[in-house]
Amino acid sequence: MMLEVRDIETFYGETQALFGPSLRVGEAEIVALLGPNGAGKTTLLRSVLGLSPPRRGRISFDGRDITRLPTHRIARMGVGWVPDDRRVFPTLTAARNLGLGTRRTRFRAWSQAEMCEIFPALPHLLARECETMSGGELQMVAISRALLGSPGIVLFDEPSQGLAPKIVQDVLRTLRRLKAEGLSVLLVEQNALAALEVADRVYVLDRGRITHEGPARALLDDVALRRRLIGI
Repeated sequence: MMLEVRDIETFYGETQALFGPSLRVGEAEIVALLGPNGAGKTTLLRSVLGLSPPRRGRISFDGRDITRLPTHRIARMGVGWVPDDRRVFPTLTAARNLGLGTRRTRFRAWSQAEMCEIFPALPHLLARECETMSGGELQMVAISRALLGSPGIVLFDEPSQGLAPKIVQDVLRTLRRLKAEGLSVLLVEQNALAALEVADRVYVLDRGRITHEGPARALLDDVALRRRLIGI
């Protein structure tokens, strides 16, 4: 198992955000985490990353307990992150941003040349400062930076947010390629139908609790259940 979250309880001050959700992501598996705004999806990702460590419960990655490790150690172990706001350095070029994200772990190493093959527009962006780029261009940089960190799993937080439909399809196609290359993905996405199309399994989170777990295709095909759980 690449990632396992067990019964975590996470707080912001004295306000509890997660009430014992558990989930798992296997090797070369795409798992979607869906739910309404405020359900705790981003908090769960932050808990895995060590940005909002849970007070109770356990998180393991690649068979090792990472529950309360600092974020930089979790990243160096092979947990990648593509945040919803991309978080690139705006005054640095794309090439410099990619260089800052490059590291080696025990997992597959990706090269900048492979990033340029996945994203044909990337070579034309390398010399540009990121503050001059569109949302789709920034997303290429953010995904490439995560992959250059040699991750075993990548956590995607709303990767389609603010992107044109064609760019969204490019991102989803990239996720399928990552799975084919053996990478694991935990995907938080408001575009639930798109997420269900690309995912192997799905969890639905509501008010900090898991309310559904199962194959993504089954939820995609069951319109009544889908409407009850996620309103679409």
